Amino acid sequence: MQREIAALVRTEVHDPRAAGITLTGVDVAPDLSHAKVFVTDLAGREHALGACAALNHAAGFLRRNLIHRLQLRHVPELRFCYDESVEQGAKIDALIRRARAEDDSHGDH
Repeated sequence: MQREIAALVRTEVHDPRAAGITLTGVDVAPDLSHAKVFVTDLAGREHALGACAALNHAAGFLRRNLIHRLQLRHVPELRFCYDESVEQGAKIDALIRRARAEDDSHGDH
């Protein structure tokens, strides 16, 4: 489903706010009633939030196209959400690097 949504966003969504985004995951409810589609963007959080707004606006269109592409009777309602894990990972990585640098500088004394 993630691959098909990504293809549709890339080829069928012409809103410039959705350009250049990356879909990082899809979390489908056990009853298939809804799906959270996680979005990130190298341009930053604000751009990704704008992309989520654009994609949520196009969610019905995307869902109708998914029904045909996936040949399913039921496709979950789509909700696009900003994926904070990439940003959090970068913060953790920076903290680790800073801690290592401090440790290295204290070892020189």
